Amino acid sequence: MVGKPLLVIAGPTGVGKTAAAVALGTRVPVEVVGADSRQVYRFMDRATGKPGPEERRAVAHHLIDIVDPDDRYHAARFRADATTAIAAIRRRGRVPVVVGGTGLYIRALVRGLDPAPPADPAFRRELAVTAAREGCAALWTRLLREAPSVAARLHPNDEVRVVRALEVARAGGVSPGAGVLWRSRPSDYDVLYIGLSGERSALARRQRERAATMVAAGLETEVRVLLERGYDESLPAMQGLGYREFVRVVRGKLTAPEALRLMQRDTVRYAKRQWTWFMREPEVEWLDVTTLGGAEGVAAVIEARMRARGFIA
Repeated sequence: MVGKPLLVIAGPTGVGKTAAAVALGTRVPVEVVGADSRQVYRFMDRATGKPGPEERRAVAHHLIDIVDPDDRYHAARFRADATTAIAAIRRRGRVPVVVGGTGLYIRALVRGLDPAPPADPAFRRELAVTAAREGCAALWTRLLREAPSVAARLHPNDEVRVVRALEVARAGGVSPGAGVLWRSRPSDYDVLYIGLSGERSALARRQRERAATMVAAGLETEVRVLLERGYDESLPAMQGLGYREFVRVVRGKLTAPEALRLMQRDTVRYAKRQWTWFMREPEVEWLDVTTLGGAEGVAAVIEARMRARGFIA
């Protein structure tokens, strides 16, 4: 049984996914379902790369600004929210397009999730005592010994995810998603999976420039306001790129130029990890944004692919 058509536009940060989706919207009646683990948070705008007001007016965007920074958001929750949004978009007679760079979320949506091992209260208490006595970094070091590939994708201060990953490791079920096991059954969707790419050095330069623009737009002030509102720096939301560096600026542990340098370095490193993730996904069709002349050229090719697959008449 063939699933319902679903377009996905993915790729590394700063490659032009949103621009391509907006350009596609001038050709095809689409609505965007965002697949970004940071854009879901309210009050966090400067360093998350959310679509701007003009882009949102041009094409409706969903799953942006839907939870507060102290709310726990994860792949299973995204899958439920995205499924609901996609169904509503179809009822409106429009085409849903999932756009984002959080590969775990996209995989959860198109391939599904099995339950992770249940939480173990006694083991959690043991870990909480260790964290209180030695710091969260001690838990991360333990995870590094038990599941190095998982630890490499988690920030040492991200206590919630580190604890959960240790629980999964203890149960013998460590997975690439640090707490989820992938179903082997076919997807609910007939997926046209488009990956956007570009020349690596040029993209890295744009990523560094983008980070500098975010800082110039008032990232430090936004971080100060978040902390003043009571959002603790240990929250997973506050461990995102840019936020963790500028928390240290606000705390007087780092200068703003040093924070920007670290943010730029880590953004480029994160993009490389995104490349690796998406290159391993099956059936991704890669389009070079530069070769195609930018967003308009990409949109034209995607429209043609959609027509060839019968997604649109």
